[in-house]
Amino acid sequence: MARAGINKAVVQKARQSLLAKGINPSIDAVRTALGNTGSKTTISRYLKEIEARDPKPDTNSQSLSKELSALVESLVSRVQEEGTETLVQAQAEFDEQRLTLEKEAVARQAELENLAQQVSTMNAALQLQAQELQTCHSSLQTEITRNARISQSCTDLELRVQEKDAHIQSLEEKHVHARNALEHYRTAVKEQREQDQRRHETQLHQVHTELRQLQQTLIVKQDELGRLNRDNERLLSEARQRGKTIASQEDQIARQGIEIQALKLSEAKAIGAREQLDDLVGALRQEIKHQGEAIRKASGVEHQLAIAHQTIEVLHLEAAMASAKEEEFEKEAPGRASEPSSPKELRRRKKKSTE
Repeated sequence: MARAGINKAVVQKARQSLLAKGINPSIDAVRTALGNTGSKTTISRYLKEIEARDPKPDTNSQSLSKELSALVESLVSRVQEEGTETLVQAQAEFDEQRLTLEKEAVARQAELENLAQQVSTMNAALQLQAQELQTCHSSLQTEITRNARISQSCTDLELRVQEKDAHIQSLEEKHVHARNALEHYRTAVKEQREQDQRRHETQLHQVHTELRQLQQTLIVKQDELGRLNRDNERLLSEARQRGKTIASQEDQIARQGIEIQALKLSEAKAIGAREQLDDLVGALRQEIKHQGEAIRKASGVEHQLAIAHQTIEVLHLEAAMASAKEEEFEKEAPGRASEPSSPKELRRRKKKSTE
């Protein structure tokens, strides 16, 4: 829109005054005559309308050359204004997109560091589980050694019981022989037989008493052996369960390593897209520079402007594609970052298995 006070009549008046002075009524000359007010685009449009109704009088070839130069200058100024506005708008959009990508890259870096910390925590928990498993193995070996020692003790006790049984059998045989001898000498040695019989009964009572004690001791040892066997079975079951837990944790760590590699790959793709946008902006600046040189040479103005517009559209398309890839990456990232189990859950399972 034209500024206040600038209209077609004012432009026509300035044009006539310049023609009266013998000056070519170019856009810059008319604007200078108007006191450097008004838009060049508006002045150019008014000049075209005025020249269409009131053409300038014929002049010599030098005046015609000046008029063409003025027209070219007006076209160059108009192209420069439009190109500058388009460039500023494209630069603003690119800066906004670059800031968005940088923020997203920082978020991805923080997420990657969080995942690395979680992996470190999982490794520490795994090492703790390995140490506890080693302790269980040591305890199991100790219990096995103790069980073997108790088994040997039980074997020794059984041998002693067998020896006592043999001794009792021998005593019984002696008792039979003594009784047979006493039957032959009953009358003569009755008192001696009674003494021998009492002594034999006393010894037999002592032997039976010792046998009962040994049997009770054997029962106690057998109970202790059964309890140790049950403890051994429980320890073996716990060792198998912890082995399964460790295998599951190793699988989880492997999956998390794959997810971390995928996140790194996505981040590298985002960085590549940003570098590609930087290259496109640099190419656009070079193209605009070449366009300025071409405009100053006043050849191929419309064609260069079309190329600039196409380049800007390509830039917008690349930026839209990069934004779409980033949105897709953000949708997929929460699924990758989910963990099957936390260190707190592992500690709870470990406490439950210990109980």
